[in-house]
Formats: sequence, C-alpha cells, structure tokens
Amino acid sequence: MRKIPTTSLLILLVLWMGTSCAGDPAPPETAGSSEESHPVETLKLSDFKPVSRYQMPATRVEKARFPAIDLHAHPYVDNEAELDEWVQIMDEVGLDKSVVMTYATGARFDTLARLFSKYPDRFILFCGFDYTGFEDPGFGPAAVAELERCVQAGARGVGELGDKGKGLFYSKPTPAYGMHIDDPRMKPLIEKCGELGIPISIHVAEPIWMYDDMNAQNDGLMNAFKWRLDNQEGILGHGETVQTLDNAVKANPNTTFIACHYANCSYDLSILGGMFDRYPNLYADIGARYAETAAIPRTVNRFFQQYQDRLVYGTDMGTDPEMYRTTFRILESEDEHFYDHNISSYHWSMNGYGLPPEVLEKVYRDNALRILSPPK
Repeated sequence: MRKIPTTSLLILLVLWMGTSCAGDPAPPETAGSSEESHPVETLKLSDFKPVSRYQMPATRVEKARFPAIDLHAHPYVDNEAELDEWVQIMDEVGLDKSVVMTYATGARFDTLARLFSKYPDRFILFCGFDYTGFEDPGFGPAAVAELERCVQAGARGVGELGDKGKGLFYSKPTPAYGMHIDDPRMKPLIEKCGELGIPISIHVAEPIWMYDDMNAQNDGLMNAFKWRLDNQEGILGHGETVQTLDNAVKANPNTTFIACHYANCSYDLSILGGMFDRYPNLYADIGARYAETAAIPRTVNRFFQQYQDRLVYGTDMGTDPEMYRTTFRILESEDEHFYDHNISSYHWSMNGYGLPPEVLEKVYRDNALRILSPPK
C-alpha cells in the first residue's frame, strides 16, 4: 500500500474539515489572518482552530433556566475581593451555589473555610482525605478523626478524590499512589462518610482517548496527546480504573458517591448507565466533559432522559461568565455545529442537547439538593 506523506495527510485533514469551521459566525479578528500566522502547508494540529461557516440560529443563554448548583468547582480565589467578584458572576449567570472541592485537610481546609464563610448560602465546601501514613500499619483512625474534624469545621462532602490509574493522589497534602478507592484501607473512611451523611466525589480514569495509541486513528488526538496516559508504566487501564469505583460503590451502599465527569465514560455512556441501574447510591456530575458529549447530542439527550434523577450540573472550568453560558447553551439549546475553543481542544464541533425543562430543573438543581441535604 502506498504511504501518503505526512504533509499531504495534514492538507487532506484541513480540506476535509474546512479551514474555517464554531457556532456563531466569528468576528473578523477571529476569522482573519490565520493563513498568515499558520500557513496551511506547515499548520500544526495544535494550531487548528476552525470557525463554523454554517449560517444557523445561535442561541445565547444569559442565565441558566433554573437557579443552578455547580457541583464541581474548586478554590479559584485567594482573597475576599476575588470571592466577591465570583459571587457577582454567579448572580450574573444565574448560579445559586457552587460546591468548592478543596482537596484539603488540616490548616489549608480551615483557611478556605474561613474565606468562603463570608457567603455561607452560596458556597459549599468539600474536604479531602488525609492519607498520611497510608502505607503504615494502623492507618485509618487518624484519617477518620481528621475527616470528622473537617466536617465540624464546615465540610459537607469529600472531594474531589482522583485516580487516573496510579492510585488516589488528589487529596492534600499526601498522595496515596498505589491505593485505589476499593482498597480495604479506604473502607473506614468511606463508611464514616455514610455515617456522617456526606457524599464522596471522585474522579476515576480519564477520557478513553488518553489511553488509546497516539496515532492517526485516535479521533481525540488533539486533546488526548496533552493528557496522554498510554505511555504510563504501572497504571491501571481505563476499564480497570472505572472498576475500582464500581467495586467501592457496591461495597458501600450506605455512602453516596458522585462520579466526576460521567465517570469518564462519555465514549460509552452505557457503562455509567449500568452502574446507575445497579447502584442507587451513585450519581455523576457532567463537569468538563461538554466537548466530549456535545459531539453526540441525540445519544446524550436519551441518556439524560433515562437517568435524569442521577446527573448533576458541574463545570470544573473556572469562573468565566462565557464558560458558564456555553454550558447552558449546550444543555438547553438545539444549536448545531459550533465551537468554543476555550472549553474544547478537540477537532470536532459541538451541538446542543436540547433538554426539556423538567430534566433541566433536576440536573441544574433538584438532584444536587437531594445529595447535599443534611441527614435527618
């Protein structure tokens, strides 16, 4: 078979997708001079920023249809002035509350609790787990005690825990590489969360493209290469990492889990759907996976309809007002073939899910309220 030179492949890619392909017609400064900056003969994939040429209605959603609760935010601010600005943005876009996943324990959590206490009705803080000494005999009681202390200091959940295959490493100050959420050492902490009536938010794996070979068949290559995991040694595969969550949720029916980012199963939502079917104590946030799912809007619409009681709104992408509005546009509109390169590094365009009001209200608000309600 005759091999096509790499340069020719790149030209074919550009011609196939269009040199200007994102929802609203781009302003002149977006559409102009790209040829001068990046001649097509030497254009890098990382510099490919198409602008949509389709002339179709473009929906601008200024505010979420219902007062929204963002169940996946982080400590994006360092002082009261920045906190005040965040609240103003939340008011501007119709965001009622933000759940701040601090990863933190100890003094760091206490500092954040003091900062965010200025707006107790607008921010909900999650703490981390203290994994200090997790490899030593007798690990557990001190970590449970610190969890209880953080809850007394204001934590209303745990998260975001994180495991991309090497073990739990998001919580501060100590990573727990080699220990996964289904490890027996985690059992006392998970059970204590159930007793306290607080959820655990956990990020497992990454989108499947990060595990695939980095080659011409990887259709998420533009984004996957930056976050690649295919070259990591001693790492669990995608399915193995997701299975650790499945095991933990099954073994702890009295504890509520929130799988961040659709449990990173956006490429095959039936995996998450099967877990929903098996485990009533599992929810999932949709944060930072708009680009992956807006490519398949009809499939996603059906998934939301079927599991409308188990999905919660989240962002995980900062506090820019236009970021929030793009997420609202994807959820609420039926717009087609648009781009927002601020939230997507993939080559494909995005489309609105067109969710009905009764589903939107649950995803934006009702499901989060049920998860966050204090135990009776």
